[in-house]
Amino acid sequence: MDFPEEVQDGVGVALSVAQFGGKHPSAKPWKGEGPGVLEIVEDHSGNTYRASYTVKFAVAVYVLHAFQKKSPKGVKTAHKDVELVGKRLKMARDDYEVRHGKDKQ
Repeated sequence: MDFPEEVQDGVGVALSVAQFGGKHPSAKPWKGEGPGVLEIVEDHSGNTYRASYTVKFAVAVYVLHAFQKKSPKGVKTAHKDVELVGKRLKMARDDYEVRHGKDKQ
């Protein structure tokens, strides 16, 4: 799925801030995975877009999931999206250890 250009720009700026060690005002804690996992929320034309990422590693920012929120129950994120973030966080940990070793976390 393609995000609107304005949403891509907003997410890109927030991720750039994260890469330089900062936290953009639109980045909020992602509930369920503990500290170091955040989400960027962008609203556009009545739709909500989210991108989750982790800053748990010393030299890398991993984007875990980006999606348009379609939950019929208001603010709650769909269970499948929550599960996918958890699965991808584990994959990011494994990838980071292969690339950088366990000592550089």
